[in-house]
Amino acid sequence: MSFELGTGDHLPDREGGFDAIVSGLVLNFLPDPRRALGSMRRRLSPRGQVAAYVWDYAGGIEFLNHFWQAAVALEPAAAALDEGRRFASFDKPGLLELFTSAGLGELEVERLNVSTSFASFDDFWQPILGRTGPAPSYVASLDAARRTRLQEQLQRRLPADADGRIQLSASAWAVRGRPLM
Repeated sequence: MSFELGTGDHLPDREGGFDAIVSGLVLNFLPDPRRALGSMRRRLSPRGQVAAYVWDYAGGIEFLNHFWQAAVALEPAAAALDEGRRFASFDKPGLLELFTSAGLGELEVERLNVSTSFASFDDFWQPILGRTGPAPSYVASLDAARRTRLQEQLQRRLPADADGRIQLSASAWAVRGRPLM
């Protein structure tokens, strides 16, 4: 067994094709996901399959939903950055249509659910202070006063138990298919 890494724009070729090509948490960020899936399909072996998984931004990432609700409550213009709005079409029907239009069939789509647990509000907040991803990039763009208001708004909004733990759910969509003959 071997693995090869590639990007959406520069997928490797292999004599006989690949048995599996997987896109992990990136398909919705590509400029042309249909074209990328078509490129993946063309690099498959006759029995190969393409698979992808993406966060269910629109319906299933509570920690981001809380974040963007708080951000939009303070600054309505933040709504344009909300992944739940930007990637709403990456749901079950949207993924089925996307894979079908890329020439893939025998499709299977599953919703994957995970629990996200934060020991405290600080455990929730610290990763958002990084600069990777839409939410952390938005926070980095705020001046200190606006960042503090957002932090306070989130701390009031998030459901914490008596010990300060925050338990939220998250989900992703996983889809796979084979080339249509």
